[in-house]
Amino acid sequence: MPYLLTPGPLTTSRTVKLAMLADWGSRDIEFRQVVKDIRKGLLKAASCGADYECVIMQGSGTFAIEAALGCFCPSGEAKTLVVANGAYGDRAAKILERIGRPVVKIDKGDSAAPTAEDVTSALEADEAISHVWVIHCETTSGIVNPIHDIGRAVKAKGKTYLVDAMSSFGALPLDMEASQIDVMVSSSNKCIEGVPGFSYVLVKRDLLEASKGKCHSVVLDLYEQWKGLEANGQFRFTPPTHALVAFHQALKEFEQQGGVAARGARYARNAQVLIKGMRDMGFSTLLNDNEAGPIIQTFLTPRDPNFDFEHFYEALRARGFAIYPGKLTKRPSFRIGSIGQVDEKVIQGVLAAIRETLAEMNVTDLTPLEA
Repeated sequence: MPYLLTPGPLTTSRTVKLAMLADWGSRDIEFRQVVKDIRKGLLKAASCGADYECVIMQGSGTFAIEAALGCFCPSGEAKTLVVANGAYGDRAAKILERIGRPVVKIDKGDSAAPTAEDVTSALEADEAISHVWVIHCETTSGIVNPIHDIGRAVKAKGKTYLVDAMSSFGALPLDMEASQIDVMVSSSNKCIEGVPGFSYVLVKRDLLEASKGKCHSVVLDLYEQWKGLEANGQFRFTPPTHALVAFHQALKEFEQQGGVAARGARYARNAQVLIKGMRDMGFSTLLNDNEAGPIIQTFLTPRDPNFDFEHFYEALRARGFAIYPGKLTKRPSFRIGSIGQVDEKVIQGVLAAIRETLAEMNVTDLTPLEA
């Protein structure tokens, strides 16, 4: 199977894979201890104090996003401000619209970072805004948004602050107390290097308690999920047992290898090698170096008429590397991730495979297509 150079699912360690070879009963005391350990470990990794809780939710990251939006964002006259600069901010706004929650949006396109001043201006322009939702790393482009600066602006106005840290948590510094983040969501198949199957919400306990009876969904009700986990350590509905035990192992490895600092440093080295190698070939990056984080890099599609992304993708996959298509609305592009159980050797491997593939396709002009 190829290395997964994507924003998730991603390549996992052999020991994480091996953890899934056994079958677990969801009511077993050993399995309930696994769930307890995961909840505790996630709170620790996010520098949460005693007033935070961790609620695990079955399903992909978007399940946790809809759960958080549906449990904590207001209905009635109050509004949620979504700070969007890509597909995932747009998706959050769409969810709020679908479940009937008032929403306003800052739209920065798909490759520009929002600023604290943008948020302050929006809050001052509309006093009905009570909650603010921001993406940490927007994988549409790979840009890292200034969640700490935005958090100070949000809290200066006394608003509730919610952060989608789906692709960043575990690799980029995130201190929920220092940044005054009230709610954070992420999932199992990202920078902790587990497999898909569940997502999670870290949230202030008082917000969680106040959400009782407010969720639009029985399945996505975080308060009820939390009460079940607290009462007997069990999920209300069948848990993804194999994904949880794999994540339990991944979390151990994450801590043993040095936590956020070490993981972020490895990913940063991967990204640096990747960007340099691609630029040396003649590819152009969408973002400047001070904008791009170490999670995923967006490269602009060459204008050479011989370049065809599907051919490019399949040729790389045949050589052992899976990349991602672009998600920009205006500029043709593709993306290569630098997260997962990969290192500089793997990145050098994909660069060699790209050089071979370009030669095979007879692509020589890597100047980007015009927007």
